[in-house]
Amino acid sequence: MFRYTKLTALREVGFWALALVFLLPFYFLLMTSLKSDQEVFTTSAAAPPSSLDFGNFVEVLSARGNSNVLWGLFNSVIITAGSIAVLVLLGSLTGYVIARSTSRWSTTMYYLFLVAIVLPTQLGTVPLYIGARTLGLTGSVWGMIILYGGMLLPLAIFLYAGFFRGLGTEYEEAAAIDGASRTQIFFRVVLPLMSPATGTVAILAGLIVWNDFFTSLIFLGGSDNQTLPVTMYYYIGSLVSSWNKIFAIVIVSMIPILAFYLFAQKKFIQGFAGGLKG
Repeated sequence: MFRYTKLTALREVGFWALALVFLLPFYFLLMTSLKSDQEVFTTSAAAPPSSLDFGNFVEVLSARGNSNVLWGLFNSVIITAGSIAVLVLLGSLTGYVIARSTSRWSTTMYYLFLVAIVLPTQLGTVPLYIGARTLGLTGSVWGMIILYGGMLLPLAIFLYAGFFRGLGTEYEEAAAIDGASRTQIFFRVVLPLMSPATGTVAILAGLIVWNDFFTSLIFLGGSDNQTLPVTMYYYIGSLVSSWNKIFAIVIVSMIPILAFYLFAQKKFIQGFAGGLKG
């Protein structure tokens, strides 16, 4: 039977204090974004604004040209969602084949993908750019989805293969006895059991793609399809010291990925707790 002791109370107080420490920067971020230009320089960062002023957010979201935040946000959502879909589909299929194959080549391929994870992708920037420009993929949202899919596919395959190797074949054998094809077995039986792996791939890939600045700047810079990090770069460069507007655009960029992270994390926990039981 659980007993609430003094030690338990101390642990709770410690965790609450630690949570407040981690949330403190977000508090400063929010308070500053709601202040007017005058209050930013006349009040401390910890002081709340005298009145809630959402004008900074309106100004940020109404910017045009290279600083069009809404368009950059839309492009980031499309590229991130498309990249995750490609990685989940191709990564799960390839990882399943590698994990279920008994030939020697599957082990070799598994370690080759592991090596591809370790190698920095920046080493291939020049040949990647030349190839993408030759194929007409630079400055294109679909080109970025293909590019991110190729760059992060080794990570997705590595994660899926590891999960598949720990999954027994009993469900697959039972489905095969019932007359299911290999395609039906994979999509209706195996893949739903892999919700922990899918959640992990979605979270990691989503965070990497959403926050990536270097690749987007190289392949999308100067085009009409810039992602949010590149748009923020141009917008913040024109503001110099308008910290209330800079913090406002940072909050705008955080909201979608935080919402996605909370959703994917919930699905991950649900899949981890009940996926193998279902």
